Amino acid sequence: MANKNLLLENIIEGILQIKGQEIVDIDLTKINSTLCDHFIICHAESGTQVGAIADSVEKLVKESLNIRVGHREGMQNASWVLLDFSDIVVHIFQREIRDYYKIEELWGDAHQTKIEESYN
Repeated sequence: MANKNLLLENIIEGILQIKGQEIVDIDLTKINSTLCDHFIICHAESGTQVGAIADSVEKLVKESLNIRVGHREGMQNASWVLLDFSDIVVHIFQREIRDYYKIEELWGDAHQTKIEESYN
């Protein structure tokens, strides 16, 4: 697999290109019994934007690193889309769904980094 940091950068860039909001990287590497190393979480204002962010991330990662998403879920309703890149799982929410599930709070013991819009 390509360098994990490079994958993280491409995922975040794909989110930023479609103006994903409040991007958070949850580092799960120091948490026992997790299925991945990172959750990347963001939200959008509509289902259309959620789908566009997912498409942007997939396209950029494929073009830059030749990595295809292993599993994609939620595109039918586009209220919460999950993209599974094995070590990194991306959660793209509509704002009200993110506010409801508060997924960041579920992983409160993990290190969380807020990604600024000027990431690169």
